[in-house]
Amino acid sequence: MQSKELFTLASSPESVGIPSGAILRFLQRIDSERICMHGFLLVRHNRIAAEGYWSPWSADRKHRMYSVSKSFAALAVGMMIDDGKLSLDDRVSEFFPEKLPEKVHPWVAATTIRHLLMMSTANSRTSYTRDDPDWVWTFFNQDPSHPPGTIFSYDTAATVVLTATVERMTGMSFLDYMRPRFLDRIGFSPSAWCIRTPEGFSWAGSGVICTLRDLARVALATMNGGLWGDERVLPAEYLRAATAKQIDNTIRGNCGYGYQIWCDKENGFSFRGMGSQYAICLPNKDFQFTCISDTQGAPSGSAIPAVMREELYPHLSDTPLPENPDTQAALSEKIQDLAVLPLPGKLDAQVAAKVSGSWYALEDNPMGISKMRLSFKGDQGTWEYKNCQGDNVLQFGIGRLVQGKFPQRNYFGEQIGSVPGIEYECMASAGWIDGQTLNLEVYITDNHLGGLRISFAFKGEEISVYMTKQAEWFLDEYNGFAGGKRL
Repeated sequence: MQSKELFTLASSPESVGIPSGAILRFLQRIDSERICMHGFLLVRHNRIAAEGYWSPWSADRKHRMYSVSKSFAALAVGMMIDDGKLSLDDRVSEFFPEKLPEKVHPWVAATTIRHLLMMSTANSRTSYTRDDPDWVWTFFNQDPSHPPGTIFSYDTAATVVLTATVERMTGMSFLDYMRPRFLDRIGFSPSAWCIRTPEGFSWAGSGVICTLRDLARVALATMNGGLWGDERVLPAEYLRAATAKQIDNTIRGNCGYGYQIWCDKENGFSFRGMGSQYAICLPNKDFQFTCISDTQGAPSGSAIPAVMREELYPHLSDTPLPENPDTQAALSEKIQDLAVLPLPGKLDAQVAAKVSGSWYALEDNPMGISKMRLSFKGDQGTWEYKNCQGDNVLQFGIGRLVQGKFPQRNYFGEQIGSVPGIEYECMASAGWIDGQTLNLEVYITDNHLGGLRISFAFKGEEISVYMTKQAEWFLDEYNGFAGGKRL
């Protein structure tokens, strides 16, 4: 197949053996179970069978890929090996002599590129924290717990060191290194980028920011053995190893692990990222499922692969299916109407008018909020509060989502450890759960994704507040309980 025929829209899902009804049921179930997806894209026989986005997300809006980034880094390493610049058996400590302790532990000294790719380092946990100024240094200076190359232990520091190795040897970011030979040739976004570690390397353990189509293109080239049409863009031998089981992790309920790529059932493999970023490749069916989401802290957790396997996978046909115009029209309408759902609840409560606009003084609390008030006008609400940062205002909808900025300015930007003093983009909605309780939900929709859920309960002149956050390395000041009285 010529490259120009790849990744183009199929005439219908049925033409590539996917019933429109199955896709429709999949989407209906995602919404009925309130799974916070941002986009999905199905590829069958190298053609796009269906694609959709939950507003405000769109095809050209870039999205944080979290640990899917690890699989991208593994491909960069494979290209370096194919170029003769690296070997799987190279000892990684030799690339960073200035970061080694005076006495290097033998297990650390024995750690190779292969061990890092397999997530079989000598460490039992990721070595760095957000406060460490040099993440690569922490990898070599943490006390190891076992010999490398023996046991699977998911370790994002392994990816940090792999990426740093590529970037130190090439003198450029790992994405830029991959562009001429690979990414540019498959149509990957020129403006895609990666959050940086404190010492300035790309944080390929978690930080790639690109579109869903970019992810699908990379996964498709991987599933096709490194070919983009008739062009060789990735090394075939390396990909065979990278997508095959290199180490066992079945004790954790998995199917094995390759080179920064997860093994799946039915000879499949996947790129996986926190918050339900997925590229699930099933070569036996010539089928690829990709999605972007934010399910951090959700009751459903990472339910998306299970829903896909129940609603889509069993219905894949090896031959084209009869066209179904009515169901195709219903699917098209569903895709057009996709939108992130607001928090469920009633639009009003008897207590709302009594408490609207009233300030409450709060006792000492983990959030450091000294006073707050809620104000309501129709389906619009305002939360005002004072904390150590000063006065803050958040607008939210009642029964609908309102886009805005979350009023906190001490969060990371394009580099971990660097605080630009900006507010993150967000969407917020609320609903009355009963006569005295208002629940508020905030989705952070910026380069760093996350969520905040708050319950405000009123009792006479008193208020109780509960906050819980679901985000990596921010919103930490919004966790806990508080109580107070009306001023």
